[in-house]
Amino acid sequence: MLTTDSNSLSTPQIEGANFLNLLIVDDERVVRESCREVAQSLGFETAVAESAEQAYRVLDSHNVDIVLLDFRLPGADGLEALHTIRLQRPEAVVVLITGHGTVQSAVEAMKEGAYDYVTKPFSMDELRLLLQRVATHLKLKTENRMLREKIKSRQGFGNIVGRAPEMDRLYRIIAKAAHSTHPVLILGESGTGKEMVARAVHFSGPHKDKPFVPVDCGSLVPSLIESELFGYVKGAFTGANRAKDGLLSIASGGTVFLDEIGELTVDLQAKLLRAIQEKEIRPVGSTKTVPINVHILAATNRDLEQAVAQGSFRRDLYFRLNVLTLRIPPLRERRQDLPLLIAHFLERISRDSGIERTFDDEALKALLAYDWPGNVRELENCIERSCTMTTSATMHLRDLPTSIHSAPMDAPGSLRPPSKISSMADVEKQTILDTIMQVNGDKLLAARLLGIGKTTLYRKLKEYNLSQN
Repeated sequence: MLTTDSNSLSTPQIEGANFLNLLIVDDERVVRESCREVAQSLGFETAVAESAEQAYRVLDSHNVDIVLLDFRLPGADGLEALHTIRLQRPEAVVVLITGHGTVQSAVEAMKEGAYDYVTKPFSMDELRLLLQRVATHLKLKTENRMLREKIKSRQGFGNIVGRAPEMDRLYRIIAKAAHSTHPVLILGESGTGKEMVARAVHFSGPHKDKPFVPVDCGSLVPSLIESELFGYVKGAFTGANRAKDGLLSIASGGTVFLDEIGELTVDLQAKLLRAIQEKEIRPVGSTKTVPINVHILAATNRDLEQAVAQGSFRRDLYFRLNVLTLRIPPLRERRQDLPLLIAHFLERISRDSGIERTFDDEALKALLAYDWPGNVRELENCIERSCTMTTSATMHLRDLPTSIHSAPMDAPGSLRPPSKISSMADVEKQTILDTIMQVNGDKLLAARLLGIGKTTLYRKLKEYNLSQN
């Protein structure tokens, strides 16, 4: 059992714990409920089981990050239960609850993969500190996994490009969402890359070899969306000459990405909610249900809270989708990523065309000063358009769309080379130094943006008596 602490009434939540799911397995009701109370006060989502068999059923149907396991359960061997749990959820952290007589067995279990143990009777403070340690452990595992992904791409997460602090936070939540079975809601303005984020979630997770099925809810009429998602039986409507499986069924074991979910009609929202809750669908024209097993990702550029208040979006569906939320920052909120994105698109276009492309100083200044209301998509389109406007390796201000080269170049917070100063030598030096600063010291990237070779850049730095490291 747990003992009570006098200072345990007010407990701050653990950072990140509200994304963690805890399963408490103990045959003593007072222990289960006391552990649940402590865990919930720290921000964990909790479930309980009073036997090993009940725990296995919970693990089959729910995403569980931490298992608090009584080492002695009626009719269950502690090591056997540990092995079964680790087979079902290899990523889950198992913490053992032991009596004094089973401490040695718990130590042996740690050699078999248990993370730690706590001995009865234990205090709320002991449990609180243990759960905090486990949460920190899981956070570090997630960040290390995210770091490995970033190292692979050198620029971001998967195919996403960005090093701004706002993007680092996004990468952390993507890594968590990728290993969760909960629905994920992706929020962002048009052009921010919501489908790319959805693909990062899918292809970073354990089901990356399963289907990823995108559905554009905004481009299909309601009746077509329903038959596409849920399928239909033969004769369900005119033209239904044969039965067809729905995308929620076809994507079994994988991911369905519902883009612009805010465009769904209210009646379709109700059917989608039931499908998510019951994990089954009923094809159009059928009286029978079909079980489904898919990870639901949904995205919108609309304010769903406002839509709920206006009655155009179901409150219960909003809360069901809003378990994990990924907000993609607009480009104007991460302007420091502009040089990186420009270089990324130039490199891809140069590779495809066989022509090494770059922007001159005036064009680069305009690109860095522009506000990009269409976000990354607008930037990509702009660079592609500019590359088609000239066969020259160097693109000029005149090659940019009129909306960009006619925009003011003193936008607040914009990244841009300095204004003209007294001598051309000083202009050259200041432009090189500013560009290196804007790309966080990445000299190879700076050379590419400046349209010079890396040897030339190093020679210039030597002329300025500056370090080349």
